Amino acid sequence: MNNELIMGKNIQLIPKKEENSDVISISPQKVTVVIPVYNEEVSIGSVVLRAKKFADRVVVVDYASSDNTVEVAELAGAQIIRDNKRRGLDFPIKTGVQCATDSETLLFMDVSICHEPKLIPKMLEPIQKDDFDIVIGTCFVKSNRMEDNVSFLNNKQMENGPVGFFVFSKECFEILLTSPNIYTSSVETILSFAKEHNLKAKHLNLEEEHTFSLFKRYKIGVVVPAYNEEVLLGETIKGIPEYVSRIYVVDDCSSDRTPEVIKSLTDPRVVSLRHEVNMGAGKSVIDGYKMALEDKMDIVVVMDGDNQMDPAQMPRLLMPIIEGKADYTKGNRLITKEAREGMSAWRFFGNTLLSLLTKIGSGYWDLMDPQNGYAAASRKALEAIDLDSVYTYYGYVNDILIKLNAYGMRVTDVVIPARYGNEKSSIKYSKYIFKVAPMLFNGFLWRLKTKYVLLSFHPLVFFYVASMALLPAGLIFDFWILVQKLMHNPVSPNYPLLGVFMTLMGIQLLFFAMFFDMQSDISKKLDRSF
Repeated sequence: MNNELIMGKNIQLIPKKEENSDVISISPQKVTVVIPVYNEEVSIGSVVLRAKKFADRVVVVDYASSDNTVEVAELAGAQIIRDNKRRGLDFPIKTGVQCATDSETLLFMDVSICHEPKLIPKMLEPIQKDDFDIVIGTCFVKSNRMEDNVSFLNNKQMENGPVGFFVFSKECFEILLTSPNIYTSSVETILSFAKEHNLKAKHLNLEEEHTFSLFKRYKIGVVVPAYNEEVLLGETIKGIPEYVSRIYVVDDCSSDRTPEVIKSLTDPRVVSLRHEVNMGAGKSVIDGYKMALEDKMDIVVVMDGDNQMDPAQMPRLLMPIIEGKADYTKGNRLITKEAREGMSAWRFFGNTLLSLLTKIGSGYWDLMDPQNGYAAASRKALEAIDLDSVYTYYGYVNDILIKLNAYGMRVTDVVIPARYGNEKSSIKYSKYIFKVAPMLFNGFLWRLKTKYVLLSFHPLVFFYVASMALLPAGLIFDFWILVQKLMHNPVSPNYPLLGVFMTLMGIQLLFFAMFFDMQSDISKKLDRSF
């Protein structure tokens, strides 16, 4: 062992503890766990204490943390190794081998990917019971909007998740000391590496277990608005994942057997509410939000009762909020033809038109598919807006976006393919657009006043106001001139020039205002990224 590397305390052997019947029985006396960290003060103590249940030695490799990570890890009983040069992730593995000369198994855990030591027994089992030499555990992929979009556009499957765990048997120790950096390689490369060295390797996909353990730390509620959903409501509730704490079913005065279906639900998480008068989809969602806030839910997801929204996609809505990248996330089905498969051409046209209007009205210029009701909201976002003022018709999703933007909430799209089945949309786009458009315009004016006058000030308000005066006036004036020409009435030669000037100036001012509006949204996102 290289004593120059070790600057912590020796670890006492931890007696083997009784495990629950659902936890794999392992022998901790011959296991060393290595955890590389950087500024993990909040979580490292808990991780070390729980990891010690499955190992006799826990080694924390600290990459020159600027907080109290080292002190907390020492108090929890970890052996500390400092790497002030931050030589990469290969260093902890080789250092771990040097520390584990008296161990039979070395487990490497990357807490930047997974904080859940409960997964350690599953990683150790192939080594201790099935005589494998290397076990690789991949976890849930963190949210990356650009990569997701590129994958859908190129029609490519997502790659394996990041490697959160490595386990090595004693037969690997000598090879690891002289091997290149295998940690940053793909799963396929690692498996090839094992084959070259005649090592028996296994890949475990821990996505489901990782997701469940991560989301159980939060109180997640699901709001299910239901109107005449007797056929699909039960199937929708049945598909909601177990990590969800509470399900709020709001029956908007259904005239079919929906109330009977709700009463027959046996899931203890279900809380139901019935409107005695039909009040609209927006009102159902808002009442669900209110119940969730009363129950102190951390994140609230909306899923329609028609089983159109795939519960398997829910983690992709939750992760940006959990990672602190967004306050509100929503689905997007419009990125490719494959993603919107099953959507009629008329429905696609209506969604595209509403996307344009909502971009202008809400100020979220990078969002698409605003009518997608599959969304997740943080408690912070829901508490920021006045829920009682939200539009109660289907346009509630557009109105919520307007209000979120006015109060500086971060909103992001998540690409989620459409899943159309037996459900029938009750939205009539010929009427819907004419109903929602006035609401969007009024909301747009309210947003300008609230965001750029009351809460702060930005001159783009003047550009918007001037463009709303000049552009319509110029177009009307141009039309009047054209009519006069067609009627052969005399018109001053200066009028056409004046009309063109007013129209072009109105367009230019509108583009300036839109540009400043976009820049304001981008700058706030950048400010929060530091």
